[in-house]
Amino acid sequence: MEPHYRVAIFGSARIREGDRDYQDVFRIAQGLAEAGFDIVTGGGPGLMQAANSGSKAAHSENSSIGLNITLPREQEPNPFLDIKQEFSIFSSRLDTFMQLSDAVVVAPGGIGTILELFYAWQLVQVEHICDTPIILYGEIWTSLLLWLETEVLPRGLFSRKDMHMIFHVTEPDHAVNLVRKIHADRLRDAHACKNFTKYRVELRSSDRTENISPL
Repeated sequence: MEPHYRVAIFGSARIREGDRDYQDVFRIAQGLAEAGFDIVTGGGPGLMQAANSGSKAAHSENSSIGLNITLPREQEPNPFLDIKQEFSIFSSRLDTFMQLSDAVVVAPGGIGTILELFYAWQLVQVEHICDTPIILYGEIWTSLLLWLETEVLPRGLFSRKDMHMIFHVTEPDHAVNLVRKIHADRLRDAHACKNFTKYRVELRSSDRTENISPL
């Protein structure tokens, strides 16, 4: 397997262990780590901790990475990190996320998670980074995608092609399998970065009830 293939997992610091979203993110990270992928998070509590602990639970040789931000409250590094880097400025932290990450999973979250989602999307749109799959995980994103399709897209404020790298899934296994397929095609030089449409079709075929980006 290609070394150091990394997946960033973004999500709320406020969702605690025992919550279904916490359990789901743990499963996603564990599945990705078992496939040999490094996991990159913000290094803090909540869903970041779920991802890092899921990574460690895989007992693989992958790395559990945390890019911690210094905040006056709620952001202390979680104990499941192999590698930790501290930041005091959000912009440099976001740039490091995108420099490190080959794929992005966006779990439920608030303002910080939304910032991370749109920053990643913007960089792909303007081709500052390679076409990076951005996988929205959970029902929480359904209304956002609907708003983009019904309010923003019809006004011509972005193009439908700008959605080609956006996926929406609601089952942990679907997130893991999608990353694995894209990575496998990249190893085969199958132009995975330019052919995301086929993964959307495959997901629809495998589970007709799965939520995929409507755009």
